[in-house]
Amino acid sequence: MKTRTLPHGVLIVCLLTVAAGCNPPKPRAGPVDTGSGSLAAARGYLEGRWSLESFEVYPLGKPPIPVKGSGSLVYDAFGNLRIEIRADQETSGLLQAAGIDIKDGVISSDGRTVVDMQNRTITYVVPGQASTGPLSLSRPRYWKVDGTLLTLTTQDDKGQPLSVGKWRKSV
Repeated sequence: MKTRTLPHGVLIVCLLTVAAGCNPPKPRAGPVDTGSGSLAAARGYLEGRWSLESFEVYPLGKPPIPVKGSGSLVYDAFGNLRIEIRADQETSGLLQAAGIDIKDGVISSDGRTVVDMQNRTITYVVPGQASTGPLSLSRPRYWKVDGTLLTLTTQDDKGQPLSVGKWRKSV
């Protein structure tokens, strides 16, 4: 009789082992960090419509060009960023001479972005785009927050400013 119970015991041990392996405990995800300084907080702050306060371009070897005009910046919940700056005719000519892509007096950029909290940058996700021109989409925009004022700066490869835009959050 002992020989009959041994196979049953082995079978039960095997079934229990298999059953225990079928339902491994699920890992628990921690809460998303939404506090001050978190990525979620930065995206929440950026989200919405902004109005241009000032915009300057710093062409190499030439005096800064203060842009006379208006503009809007829209950042949505999905990380899409649209910037449109309308410059007057005189400023448009100066910007074209400085290598800025401006059409009909409008500087425009639009696309999906990534926010880097450590480096304080917003970068457009544009595969294969070379860094050409001071406002190239492949250049990160360094951001600084002061209350309801957002400052976005593009820099050259040595860290010198190429453009500085100041934006006020619209209500």
